[in-house]
Amino acid sequence: MTEVVPMADLEAYAGRLGIDLSSVDLDSIQLPPGDDFGIKSDDDEDLFHEDALEFEAGFANVVVVDNLPVVPPEKFEKLEGVIRKIYSQMGTIKEGGLWMPVNPETKKTLGYCFIEYNTTQEAELAREKTNGYKLDKSHIFAVNLFDDFDKYMKVPDEWKAAEIKPYTPGENLQQWLTDEKARDQFVIRAGSNTEVFWNDPRQLMPELVHQRQYWTESFVQWSPLGTYLATVHRQGAAVWGGASTFNRLMRFAHPQVRLIDFSPGEKYLVTFSSHEPSNPRDTHRVVLNIFDVRTGKLMRDFKGNADEFATGGSGGVSGITWPIFRWCGGKDDKYFARIGKNMISVYETETFGLVDKKSMKVDNVVDFCWSPTDPILALFVPELGGGNQPAKVSLVQIPGKEELRQKNLFSVSDCKMYWQNNGEYLAVKVDRYTKTKKSTYTGFELFRIKERDIPIEVLELDNKNDKIVAFAWEPKGHRFAVIHGDNPRPDVSFYSMRTNQNTGRVSKLTTLKSKQANALYWSPAGRYIVLAGLKGFNGQLEFYNVDELETMATGEHFMATDIEWDPTGRYVATAVTSVHEMENGFHIWSFSGKLLYRLSRDHFYQFLWRPRPPSLLTAEKEEEIAKNLKKYSKKYEAEDQDVSMQLNEQDRKKRKMLQDQWNEWVAKWKQMHEEERQLRIQLRDGVVSDEEEEYEAKEVEVEEVLDVVEEVVADLDQE
Repeated sequence: MTEVVPMADLEAYAGRLGIDLSSVDLDSIQLPPGDDFGIKSDDDEDLFHEDALEFEAGFANVVVVDNLPVVPPEKFEKLEGVIRKIYSQMGTIKEGGLWMPVNPETKKTLGYCFIEYNTTQEAELAREKTNGYKLDKSHIFAVNLFDDFDKYMKVPDEWKAAEIKPYTPGENLQQWLTDEKARDQFVIRAGSNTEVFWNDPRQLMPELVHQRQYWTESFVQWSPLGTYLATVHRQGAAVWGGASTFNRLMRFAHPQVRLIDFSPGEKYLVTFSSHEPSNPRDTHRVVLNIFDVRTGKLMRDFKGNADEFATGGSGGVSGITWPIFRWCGGKDDKYFARIGKNMISVYETETFGLVDKKSMKVDNVVDFCWSPTDPILALFVPELGGGNQPAKVSLVQIPGKEELRQKNLFSVSDCKMYWQNNGEYLAVKVDRYTKTKKSTYTGFELFRIKERDIPIEVLELDNKNDKIVAFAWEPKGHRFAVIHGDNPRPDVSFYSMRTNQNTGRVSKLTTLKSKQANALYWSPAGRYIVLAGLKGFNGQLEFYNVDELETMATGEHFMATDIEWDPTGRYVATAVTSVHEMENGFHIWSFSGKLLYRLSRDHFYQFLWRPRPPSLLTAEKEEEIAKNLKKYSKKYEAEDQDVSMQLNEQDRKKRKMLQDQWNEWVAKWKQMHEEERQLRIQLRDGVVSDEEEEYEAKEVEVEEVLDVVEEVVADLDQE
């Protein structure tokens, strides 16, 4: 426990040192980063056990540069100028922070120097960028952090075998998937609390699983398959797991981390931080770390100026889009890539180096995205030379970097790419200029990825001048929906990539006119969709069955900001977050649009369903279950009936309790009425009966003088 020192003792001690505390501005004192002086934070005590994160301190901002030329005094100034020119590019060198030791006998330099930067990050960048720098054929720099020497000196001379600890089985991290009621979990953040619940619509309320205060300092995030829950702290990130215990499984040291991202197969975690430069004229410094989730090992880090990580290789911090690294689809986590200036850098996770040890050159590329299932990149290159060189969309196979398909596009204003989640289709929304260049119109290029030679279809709306408000593919299906129109109430159209009549051509299914919708939310299982009117539409909801082309229900969650389907497609959550000061909380709806229950929370920040891994059943087995659903549903219908009876019994008990309370209240007032009987008789001048019909009501008029006004009239004749 931290010792508490009285202020009087501090003032006395300062007096002995000749310091007047009243003249000291305590607010201007800057504490070393990462040092809490033994005062533990109340909001993150779980990270401060005996195995808490330890950060190096000392000379971490000093680098040692070896293999420099050995020069006499007359060349000393020239060599210092060369070194200063090279290393000032990595950061600000402190005044007097460049020192080259000299041999006292020969007066020549010793071939190495010390450079002190303002920050540790600048020193690390200098080591990364200049280690192996070739000054000339004879002098190749060897650069290390000063603290590394101390670390290596502590390595014992004799090897000692590591102690092998006995194996203790860990918690089954998939146990939550075996819930007997087949329920799903979700996490919410409200105020300083983070809570995990079972969604229990049968009981018309959620069941609390785990709750913790100050669990995270920023946000929480589920891993893509639902195995881990990640939290973010000043010292780094942490992952937690289990069905109800949520023990901490691993920590990842990354000071001032701001963003995190999992790989699709949950093998790796990418963390991001941005640091203000010591020189105002410089851009922010970016640090990206890639960790192995299970071991916590740092697999690779990337450091540099924000410009290097901005989209297209240009722009400041605002130009950085997240995630910077985009992962190839599938559970293998084999490739990840990032965009740069005139190139796409594709890395493989076996060595965390570039595929073929070089980036893929693509002149003027501005956007790319991976197929959700295959190692295929979709690239977009805009028009160049005033339209002389058309825009193009290319499909590139990795690792061979073979171009599978290319489509040239003319008069392009903007372009966005949308993959269907099975990787079967790619939709490219193309905004084109009209001939006058004063306006634009929109069309779609539809790629059939799984078919031979990847055929492409062009789709234009009935009114090609309609503004596209939203686009969304049906998960695991062949349909897509488009919200379009310039009216306050736009139209919603549904299309299919295959129908009974045209298996190889896109066709329109229907158009819903004048809908209060500006967002589309498909069920993860397909078939059902929520047409949502957020922001200006104040939370209008329409639950639509695309198989039957009919509206199942409509509803409203006033001021709703977020909508999310559960991973099974059975339930929908709508939430009002702290973007609005009022009505904070969430509603749970059935897939058909029935409001099941609601929960209010002040300062509501997040609602996230826990993802589920893909089903282990084959498509044939799922089809068989669907055909024999009545046989399987008997068990669950019986359970539903039992729950319904329990709810009815609970309702009966509640009604009986209310009836008992009413009877108790009536008896109390009857007793009071009886106790006051003699008083009533006295007030009635001895009349005993309380029955109103035995009395005759008479109306008596009573005149009462309220005021007297005296009026004096002048006698005009006498005047």
